[in-house]
Amino acid sequence: MELAGLNGTTLAFIGDAVFSLQIREYLVELGNQKPNTLQKLSVQYVSAKAQDKFLKTFLDNNILSEEEQLIVKRGRNSKTQTIAKNADVITYRNSTGFEALWGYLYLSKQEERLNELLAMILKKGE
Repeated sequence: MELAGLNGTTLAFIGDAVFSLQIREYLVELGNQKPNTLQKLSVQYVSAKAQDKFLKTFLDNNILSEEEQLIVKRGRNSKTQTIAKNADVITYRNSTGFEALWGYLYLSKQEERLNELLAMILKKGE
């Protein structure tokens, strides 16, 4: 698959699914079994506000490579047809950039890097 040709929203589409699955697996591994509880806990990670916060932490601490920052910008600057329900436009765009990064790392088979960034998020969330 040629990743250079994929637009930011396509990368975000994949990244959203991957990140959501990773968070769900993490929460289930913690022993949570009630669907309502799982949903409430997952929102702390998969909401636009949470993803915006994670991205800002990565950027503020120079954690992302130049290539990763370009992917974030590609996602953040993408034209989207959807409107954020629970977030302002800037938060929503940053969230899309975060998801685009996640999708890119997943599709480019950078599993070690994906796990490294996920571990930072989970450590911060504890």
